[in-house]
Amino acid sequence: MFGIVRPCSHRLGEGLKTQWMAHLCGLCLALRRDHGQFARVVTNYDGLLISVLTEAQAEGRGGGRRRTAGPCPLRGMRTASVAQGEGARLAAAVSLVLASAKVRDHVADGDGWLARRPVALAARRVATSWGAAGARGGSAVGFDTAVLVDAVDRQVGIETLAGPGTPILTVTEPTETATAAAFAHTALLAGRPGNAEPLAEAGRLFGRLAHLLDAVEDRESDAASGAWNPLTATGTSLAEARRLADDAVHGIRLALREAEFGDPKLAHVLLVHELRVSVDRAFGSSSCGHPQPRQQFGPAPGNPYAPSGPGGPSWPPEPPRRDRRGLLAGCLVWAGLACTCQMCCGEYDDPWTRERKEGYCSRCDDCSDCCDCCDCCGKCGDGCCCDGCGCDC
Repeated sequence: MFGIVRPCSHRLGEGLKTQWMAHLCGLCLALRRDHGQFARVVTNYDGLLISVLTEAQAEGRGGGRRRTAGPCPLRGMRTASVAQGEGARLAAAVSLVLASAKVRDHVADGDGWLARRPVALAARRVATSWGAAGARGGSAVGFDTAVLVDAVDRQVGIETLAGPGTPILTVTEPTETATAAAFAHTALLAGRPGNAEPLAEAGRLFGRLAHLLDAVEDRESDAASGAWNPLTATGTSLAEARRLADDAVHGIRLALREAEFGDPKLAHVLLVHELRVSVDRAFGSSSCGHPQPRQQFGPAPGNPYAPSGPGGPSWPPEPPRRDRRGLLAGCLVWAGLACTCQMCCGEYDDPWTRERKEGYCSRCDDCSDCCDCCDCCGKCGDGCCCDGCGCDC
């Protein structure tokens, strides 16, 4: 799974997390339904924004935009309400075309195993198949993917000619053009043609931001491997890249203000709050100004005068659970949970203690900025009040 918008479930809250998962699963299932099982590997976090924007502009949230999907290992073998319709199909088509371009780019660079001729030949065939499938999918929803293909082709030429002194925005322009076209088409699918212009601007800036953050995150690894990197090739400093990234986030927020939405909450959180977090993550900074719970509310409740440390009171140990599984039974249950991916992506009972736990994919490595969206309540100017962000502020 890849993309720059990778929201933490604690920031989204339960309601928005459910909506976000509905679009993610909807994109995955649209790829499978229209293009086959293997196409599901191109499911990505940024592609689902197309589906989110389409639904956000629609009037109301009728039953026709949701369906109940069957059990899936990646959901812990549970059913779920998933997004469907033209938004998910457009997201699938765009994801396929861009994934096709990425594969061709890796083949041209001879990255890793793709340096071997048999592997490169197979990869080219996959890329060609995905490109054709994306074109068919785009045509089905009235979107001409030729603009994406043209942008990818121009990107290669621009990167070849770019050198020290070349404006970095010259290098990001093809990506900006491609994402602008995709964002603008969501307005037509949702029946709000007046939104096409502001969403095209939001898409253009999102494409710029995606290109910049990808370059920043890959800068060190590209230098080590000798791969081409736009920042290094053009001599663009990290300070200048950060300035452009911050300007892009600000511009997206302003562009979204000009558009009309039926239910803008998820789109706003992803494209305003979460993009800011993505920028901070890429540049290794943090924007959370909230103190940690213990700092904010003081010590844990109890007798403040009770001795602590080695001389403190010794609390009796908790009695052992009587329903613990034995070693062999726990190992068998663990194998079943692992094979169905519940330990990765769902909720499960510990194989031995039966304690309820979250899957590893649901855990945050660093939730120090989980209250980040609350930090700009009343400051972002869009009237958001952190509904559903999961913060108690």
